[in-house]
Amino acid sequence: MPASTDPDAVLSGGDEAGPPPPARATARTGMSWYEASARQRVAALCDAGTFAEFLGPTERRTSPHLPLFDLPRAFDDGIVVGRARLDGKPVLVAAQEGRFMGGAFGEVHGAKLIGLLRAALQVRPAAVLILFDTGGVRLQEANAGETAIAEAMRAIAALRAAGVPVIGLVGGRAGAYGGGGLIAGTCARLAVSESGRISVSGPEVIETNRGAEEFDSRDRALVWRTMGGKHRRLIGGADAFCDDTAAGFRAAALDLIARAPAFDLATLEAEQARLAARIARFGDCRDAAEIWARLGVNDPDAVPAMEAAAFAETVARVEEAHHDAR
Repeated sequence: MPASTDPDAVLSGGDEAGPPPPARATARTGMSWYEASARQRVAALCDAGTFAEFLGPTERRTSPHLPLFDLPRAFDDGIVVGRARLDGKPVLVAAQEGRFMGGAFGEVHGAKLIGLLRAALQVRPAAVLILFDTGGVRLQEANAGETAIAEAMRAIAALRAAGVPVIGLVGGRAGAYGGGGLIAGTCARLAVSESGRISVSGPEVIETNRGAEEFDSRDRALVWRTMGGKHRRLIGGADAFCDDTAAGFRAAALDLIARAPAFDLATLEAEQARLAARIARFGDCRDAAEIWARLGVNDPDAVPAMEAAAFAETVARVEEAHHDAR
């Protein structure tokens, strides 16, 4: 985290920082979010030139455990954290790098995210943005990773209770699996692209424990129907569906910040009731297409191939996709 403990310095860059540049996205907002690196996503998402990284490359905060397994380390341990501006407003940002060990949580990786979330409780930015791209916990650092997941969830709950919205963006190669899926579930709002996947157990984990008859992890269409962005949006597991571009995620983030729900007893009770109703209504379904049919989608089999405009019209007609809980 930055050396300064002054909240204004954390958000503005300190006394030597000049006025923030005009609120505008970079010229790369049309790039593929799925194909981009963590740093490319951050640079394209935020106002141009405003991102300042905490614990940057020169700090070399690497995993102390991976060398014990003869595994390579990354200079940032697979996560980028820092401050920026979004449409002129101060935000804190964390972006996972799915290209390094699938964006998995380890000791340093988790500590950087937790440190950012705890700093946000002091400085109270307009929002915290988490750019998910993770397969879950790093097996070589399982204890530290699991602890980090729990601490991150607690920190997000504290932030939301303090009135700071935490927005999750899911569209990377690794999706938001394992502990990443749990953290995503604690966010105030979630945006997902078609490439984004959200789940606690991954396809291979389910198949290993329940058999291919229960879930064939090699059936990629099944994986996307069950865990992909369109399904999550239709059942209300995500609150916005956007194109696979930085511009799409930027627009979604701004929209979701503006309509993040309060974090109080009423919200928690509404979320619990929503999830209980979902299980009661769809618990016996064997495939996402069955769920879509019960949701009232006219042609469930057409959903995977729907273009964005047609899918948006479908979402607008599905009551479960719109809610005030989370």
